[in-house]
Amino acid sequence: MRKLIATEPRVADLVEYVDRELAKDEARIQVKFASPKHGTEVVDFRGVSPFIDEEFNEEWNMFMPRPEGSARGIVFGEFQLGNMVVGEIVEIGEDVTEYAIGDMVCSYGPIMETVIVKAVDNYKLRKMPEGASWKNAVCYDPAQFAMSGVREAHVRAGDYVVVVGLGAIGQIAIQLAKKAGASIVIGVDPLEHRREIAMRHGADACFNPIGTDVGFEVKKLTGKLGADSIIETSGNSQALEAALRGIAYGGIISYVAFAKPFPDGFNLGREAHFNNAKIVFARASSEPNPDYPRWNRKRIEETCWELLMNGYLDCEDLIDPIVSLDESAEAYMKYVDQNPDLSIKMGIEL
Repeated sequence: MRKLIATEPRVADLVEYVDRELAKDEARIQVKFASPKHGTEVVDFRGVSPFIDEEFNEEWNMFMPRPEGSARGIVFGEFQLGNMVVGEIVEIGEDVTEYAIGDMVCSYGPIMETVIVKAVDNYKLRKMPEGASWKNAVCYDPAQFAMSGVREAHVRAGDYVVVVGLGAIGQIAIQLAKKAGASIVIGVDPLEHRREIAMRHGADACFNPIGTDVGFEVKKLTGKLGADSIIETSGNSQALEAALRGIAYGGIISYVAFAKPFPDGFNLGREAHFNNAKIVFARASSEPNPDYPRWNRKRIEETCWELLMNGYLDCEDLIDPIVSLDESAEAYMKYVDQNPDLSIKMGIEL
């Protein structure tokens, strides 16, 4: 059997492995579909810290030492790649009662032919309803961050909403904002095919930020008022500057991205002062979020799973390309690392 790993920074390869025996509370999944994470996983794959500032890194590493040849405790040659898997349970431990052999399930897991997961008191192991889309299932992770971004933007019926960055998180945020009743939903991304997908799934307009004064265009489209909320998923400093120009007075910028340090010259400008925006940092996987304890991560995950499985969200267009396991190492390096503009979320069919 084979699995996809990082053998060194920015190098993926398929290697052989031997499965172990199950513990009493575990299940073995024969993986049929899988997908990597196109965000934080890639930072580890490249062998760099998520914190770009080297002086900060030195201080951080005094408290969080990393093994030789590793990123954030990741050891190359052992670092398994992948985020979500969908497959069939083929074996269960003797204490497992909520799942049966033959169940189709979705779980967090690496890209490999079989995945062993805890199957007792594990709400993250999700049963797939009959006929449910595996493409929707592997978007379980980005859906959580999209929903948190929309919720913390306080999107309401009639609002003017902008979503910046149309990767998987941004695309799902477009759908959620429109379905929440926003009257105008605007997408912003430099890639034409991403803008086209957003238009098919709820966006009323999309702008290419390259060569476009996005803030000015948002003001024009909203009768000079500006956006009630802007959901920022790109982490780009110029995108935040544009958001501060395009936001309505007292509006909310929901910052979803895990931002890098901004370059010199970042300009808040007069409009940031006069627009009086509220910038909030959306939280999905860390707690407490602003609506805790009513909303915790478990509730976010359960709600997203329901919306994905009942077809409320449509992620079919987001999974491209779909490659075989044989092609996965080369495809990972090409689509996830080297040319991320070519893919929103890559799928692997085993």
